[in-house]
Amino acid sequence: MYKIDNPKNAYKNVAHAFFLSLAITIAEPSTILPLIVEHFSESMVVVGLFVSLLRGGAIIIQLYVAFHAQAYKRVLPYLSKVFFFRWLAWLSIGLSIYFIGDSNKTLTLVLIGIGLFFFSFVAGFGAIYFKELQAKIFSKKYRGRTMANRQIAGSIASIISGGVAGYVLNNYEAPLNYAYLFIVSSFIMGIGFLLFSTVEEPAKEHIQVKEKHFGLFLQNAFQTLKKDKRLQRQIIVIFLSFSYYLSMPFVILHANSSFTLSGWMLGGFITLQMLGSIIGSTLLWRKISDYEKMLTLSFVFMILAFVLALFADSLWLYAFIFFLFGVGIDGFSISGMNLVIEIAPEEKRPVYTALQTNITSLGLFFPVVGGVLLKYFGSYTFVYSISIVLLTLGFVLSLALKGTSYED
Repeated sequence: MYKIDNPKNAYKNVAHAFFLSLAITIAEPSTILPLIVEHFSESMVVVGLFVSLLRGGAIIIQLYVAFHAQAYKRVLPYLSKVFFFRWLAWLSIGLSIYFIGDSNKTLTLVLIGIGLFFFSFVAGFGAIYFKELQAKIFSKKYRGRTMANRQIAGSIASIISGGVAGYVLNNYEAPLNYAYLFIVSSFIMGIGFLLFSTVEEPAKEHIQVKEKHFGLFLQNAFQTLKKDKRLQRQIIVIFLSFSYYLSMPFVILHANSSFTLSGWMLGGFITLQMLGSIIGSTLLWRKISDYEKMLTLSFVFMILAFVLALFADSLWLYAFIFFLFGVGIDGFSISGMNLVIEIAPEEKRPVYTALQTNITSLGLFFPVVGGVLLKYFGSYTFVYSISIVLLTLGFVLSLALKGTSYED
């Protein structure tokens, strides 16, 4: 008989986060990825676009995935296929940089963009399946704890990865150093994917009868959104939480224009961001099961980070800003995932997940807006200020979520 909150599943869940973070930290959108893109293009708009590609490709497909997933008794076989194609996309980026690189910067940039988009696009399938699995194999209280443990494990791995990235960036010339990071990390990523593919998944008891065609599903999905006022409010708040993306990719470029950042300094910023993640998850997030409160606190940390960025004039202050990024981003991630799981009826969980993820993920294109604003106004202060205003609005609206019933 299947046992919910199985420790073996929890261990594999945490191990998956460890190896995945160990791999993808080398393209961290707040530090290394903007510098990789800047090597091949000096356009701020292109930098913003590529940061969006790392995450934004997923939004295109999720409602279609949910259309099919609502009728699946088990999703793990489909998630395993997602893992394979994500691994292949990541490896292709490293191979493109290694074999083409500076010999044709435009082509290399295009291939990096295709790889990032495909890596993110396939994740659109995985996000639905992953949340469905988390809801099936863990209870509410245990899920909050194991997700915090995932964040801690991922952050520890990222600290290790940050040190390794600092060494590689400092000791090898660009762009070969970037190629080495992607190629080696792809095999580390594969270990995490293989481990998670072996979790035990129970069959779903209550499944939704799939509509005859996708168009009818969309009509029903948006009727669900129209009726559920709580979901509407939650989506607005979580969308505003993504406004940190308007500025975050450019903080490292601002620092790099003020100071000459070595590979070790970049690795150090990654390490401090992940220390923020570890300390936040250990001392704060894993102890909070009130996800509305967690979301509100996350806004506070992120607003403080950008207020400090307005006045940053030393490496130590930038270091503290990246530390706050780590705390805030983890809080947004944990609260956003758990809030949608909590309000969704079991049979409609894939639909709720897709609705929230699809709409809020439009915020993943904030970096493009930030790049355009920097191009035309040339002011980091202006871009940071817009993020602060939007985050403050999200903070205020998040306070109204507390006590809101799911049926409102």
